[in-house]
Amino acid sequence: MACRSCRRQLVLLTRRANAIAEIQNAAALRHPSLQITDPRCLRTDQRRSFASTPRQSGVRDYMSRLFQRTAEPYRVVQATEEIYKACAREALYAIPDKDRRAGTIRKTAEGEDIGEGKTMWHEEFQLPPTFSTWSQVTMLHMYLVYARLRNLDRDAARSWQQQLVDHFFFDAEEKMDLTHGISSRGLRQRYLKDLFVQWRGVIAAYDEGVVKGDPVLAAAVWRNVFKARDDVDVRALAAVVSWMRLCLKMLDQIPDESLYYQAQAVFKWRAKSELALVDKPTRELEGQLGREPPPIQKVAV
Repeated sequence: MACRSCRRQLVLLTRRANAIAEIQNAAALRHPSLQITDPRCLRTDQRRSFASTPRQSGVRDYMSRLFQRTAEPYRVVQATEEIYKACAREALYAIPDKDRRAGTIRKTAEGEDIGEGKTMWHEEFQLPPTFSTWSQVTMLHMYLVYARLRNLDRDAARSWQQQLVDHFFFDAEEKMDLTHGISSRGLRQRYLKDLFVQWRGVIAAYDEGVVKGDPVLAAAVWRNVFKARDDVDVRALAAVVSWMRLCLKMLDQIPDESLYYQAQAVFKWRAKSELALVDKPTRELEGQLGREPPPIQKVAV
């Protein structure tokens, strides 16, 4: 029985091979002269027509384009893996081995394992270092890239998005097994199905927020990332919304051919940096916030 890493590589290699086969078949249909024919069907007395012989430069250009199309699936897998790693490390956490062996892992009110995390999302925004926090923060970053990929051609966008999502679910299953000790594959598959439903809901909620405005987007972030807590810091919520808008703008300014190596650089700007913008009063309130309220005058009765 193959390990999870081997199965993951097998799935990726199979997808690459299928994509390469489709490209080669399409190229053969567009260029019948490159198809292999049966020599017995050819006439032996047929003279060679040099007019029908393709030029060497044309063949070279065609082979170059064919090589680029063949190598494209490999580049997409590598690029999306690097982008996913940038998304996944933002809320990384770990469960100490001593607590796992002793059975002293802390639990949330919902029964979820609490680990140790020292990222901005744990320390600045007071999110617990749990699997749900990691998955929601990772999906938040993935959504920003996912939205940018819609600007690509339909086939290219579909390939990029599928590879990005595959990396996430492979990693999520690995965390369930190695970090939380869920050895049952059937149980992991059930959790992954629930996680996929959450991912589809995240896309719909954030899409609605981006279109309808910041209040709707803030409500979506509050429900998904902050678990609809009553004690959430509204400053942190506003900072995340402002950061999402900024990341979408920066990703939109990256050319399509530069997504391979520039997309993950966008996340170097932290969401907590937007707190300075959130704390800055608007022009309408600048003159009112520093002004003391007028004294209350007593009226004689």
